Amino acid sequence: MKSLETHDKSRMMLQGVSQKFDIRMQPIASQFPEGVIALDPTIQLQLEILGGFIVLLWVLETVDQLLLRNRLNALGIRPRTQIGLRGILFAPLLHGSWAHLAANTVPFLVLGWLVLLNGFNQFAIVTAVVWIVSGLGVWLFASRNSLHIGASGVVFGYLGFLLARGYFRQDFGSIAIAVVVLALYGPLIWGILPFRRGISWQGHLFGMVGGVLAARYLPQLQQGFATIEQMLQR
Repeated sequence: MKSLETHDKSRMMLQGVSQKFDIRMQPIASQFPEGVIALDPTIQLQLEILGGFIVLLWVLETVDQLLLRNRLNALGIRPRTQIGLRGILFAPLLHGSWAHLAANTVPFLVLGWLVLLNGFNQFAIVTAVVWIVSGLGVWLFASRNSLHIGASGVVFGYLGFLLARGYFRQDFGSIAIAVVVLALYGPLIWGILPFRRGISWQGHLFGMVGGVLAARYLPQLQQGFATIEQMLQR
């Protein structure tokens, strides 16, 4: 009789614990329906930023190809002309063909994500620097009778930044990323030389220069942008 009584008490205790456990778990389970995976907020933000930019590029190219017959490309950089200055802003958003855009999409996503790993603030600063330096270099030094479009200047800027950051910072993470980037995209560096006709090697060259400058002066740039942000909030 003693063993049966102990068994009954243990069973009652287990039932009580399981009832309490079920009650506590119900509100948590209801927040995540079956089959739904909750993404980390940081990863979700990275996907939204990079994915949003890529979607914008493909939408613009679709509209330009199917509706405007490539007339948007006239907004590219025309070196040393006043109207060509607007291309510094618009050129990275425009592409000459589907193949041109496809060639820039994957490296932009990979290299852009590696830049974005250290936060949106750094990503925004690096993007702004390489965007402007690449465009301005093309406007100043490319052939006057040429038109330059494409996001490859920004891609080369990210490449230059990631490689130079490993040199300037000398920490394990930056050096490791630089080694991986060099292994994956090292051959792209030849794109800064005038080997192929129809390729904006000036955009590649000055994009990489912008990336190196961003890596060298990143702390000062971050401080400057923070000061501007504080002034705008007043």
